Amino acid sequence: MTPRAADARTSAAATRPTAVPRAARSDPAAADAAGAVPPAELAFPALGTTAVLLVADPGALSAAEAVLRAELAAVDATCSRFRADSELTRVNLAAGSPVMVGARFAEALQAALRAAELTDGAVDPTVGRAVIALGYDRTFASVRPEDARPLPVFRPAPGWRRITWDPRTGTLRLPPDTSLDLGATAKALTADRAAHRAAAVAGCGVLVNLGGDLATAGHPPAGGWRIALADDHSRPLPDGCPTVTVTTGALATSGTRVRAWRRAGHAVHHIVDPATGEPSPAVWRTVTVAAATCVDANAASTAAIVRGHTAVDWLRGTGLPARLVAADGRVVRLGGWPPDHCPHEPPTTETPDSGEPR
Repeated sequence: MTPRAADARTSAAATRPTAVPRAARSDPAAADAAGAVPPAELAFPALGTTAVLLVADPGALSAAEAVLRAELAAVDATCSRFRADSELTRVNLAAGSPVMVGARFAEALQAALRAAELTDGAVDPTVGRAVIALGYDRTFASVRPEDARPLPVFRPAPGWRRITWDPRTGTLRLPPDTSLDLGATAKALTADRAAHRAAAVAGCGVLVNLGGDLATAGHPPAGGWRIALADDHSRPLPDGCPTVTVTTGALATSGTRVRAWRRAGHAVHHIVDPATGEPSPAVWRTVTVAAATCVDANAASTAAIVRGHTAVDWLRGTGLPARLVAADGRVVRLGGWPPDHCPHEPPTTETPDSGEPR
């Protein structure tokens, strides 16, 4: 099984899609050239990152914002590892015993289990204890950049197949001493939900970007949504930063540089290999994937980080458009991913992707 590729393939060939940990930005110049009103934009902190909302009809911004904020509040109350009153905390404290969960948690759990199946376990929600052991046991803003404590003893994750889940009754049982971490899929699911619900309420095109998990819905504005490619959404855009245009589908970027710190003198980051319990090898600086949904795009981009040197072959097998940036800055483009080009410059022409680093 692979993440859904059909929608993404079509848009990749025609619209240069991507997703980045940068705030998505509309392109007023393109809108003006088409005689259209530029989209409205709103950005605010959420879920330990930045939420960005773009709405094709500026008059619908308030309605779309209300939907987005409601979705963010719901996922925080349901899936946060850092809230004592979240449903995820309650589930983890009950590990080893059956527990009933609500509909919103059930949706997030099923998205996580599906991601685990699609990626052959490279993305596994049972890595919670491993992530906590590394020091990511609090919101990332509170994680110590230099942690002098010794490295933990790395152990494989219990494994998603050991979870007992009955969707008919909403009954869940985790293996003993297991903690779920839904971070790899819950934020992407929220982007998907918020974009589609907001577009339905606003009656126009909507883009939601949650720290690199980007989903679109509705009819896009003239010229599409212009997106900047960069490693870190919290820093100013570098000069010459390439941009691409999105008109449909969803995209996600995973990386090893932004949520990173040092532990006992060793560089560590938040993407854990479930097979070992260790941080995944930093072969790729970022991996960006386009897919029909943000959940599928995020599952594929995270799995590629975990797979390291085998990521290119695995991604090629999925057929999903992808852009991988190696630790040394080399770029690999797959599945018809378009060439990079910078703002105000014509696109460059390149030969079809060979799968080799450039």
